[in-house]
Order: sequence, then structure tokens, then C-alpha cells
Amino acid sequence: MDSQKKDPLYKSFGYAFEGIGTCIKKERNMKIHCVAAILVVIAGVILKISSLEWCICLTLFGLIMALELVNTAVEAVVDLVTEERKPLAKIAKDTAAGAVLIAAIMAAIAGIIIFLPKGLTFLGL
Repeated sequence: MDSQKKDPLYKSFGYAFEGIGTCIKKERNMKIHCVAAILVVIAGVILKISSLEWCICLTLFGLIMALELVNTAVEAVVDLVTEERKPLAKIAKDTAAGAVLIAAIMAAIAGIIIFLPKGLTFLGL
């Protein structure tokens, strides 16, 4: 058995929420993701998207925001390890950012598929 005493579960959740809050405060892209999520929720309510469409949107919010948190963590660790420009550090940072970008592009495409027809109908087009 582990000889170190572990923090209670509520402290673990506290650390996780602190990490999320730090990322929202310090990372421009996380702020953009949060604003986009709010706008999607507003559009979803106005356009009355289905339960399945809500599940898709919520899953995509979670994926993108989770990837942004991981990207932030990778960048912080790389910066902690070295201040020099190193090829491996660049690969770590760029690929983590690329993961967020791929998820965001796919989410945008899913958003177009879900919202464009409903928006056109809402506008009477």
C-alpha cells in the first residue's frame, strides 16, 4: 500500500477546478472556446436543437476544452524544462496545439451541419 497519505477527494476536485480557472484566466484560446460554447448554447436554445444535437455539442465542448487544458499543461512543462529553442520542445508544443485545432475544426463542421439548416429555416430561407 502507498505510504504517502493522499488528499481527500474534495481537494482533488479543488485542484482540478483551480487548473480550469487558471487556464480560463490566462489562456486566450480557452476564453475563445468558452465564448463559443456560450454562443452555441444560446443558438441551441433559440433554434431548439434536439437532445442528440445537444449531446453532440456538449461532447465537442468537453473535448475541445479538455484538449486546451492538456495543451496548456504541455506548454507549461516544456517551458519549465527549457527556455532554449529546441526541436523536440517545438514538436511537443506544436502537436499539442494541433490536437486542439483538429478538434475545433471538426466541431465547427459539426456545428455547421447542426445549425445551418435550422438557422436558414428560422430565417425563412
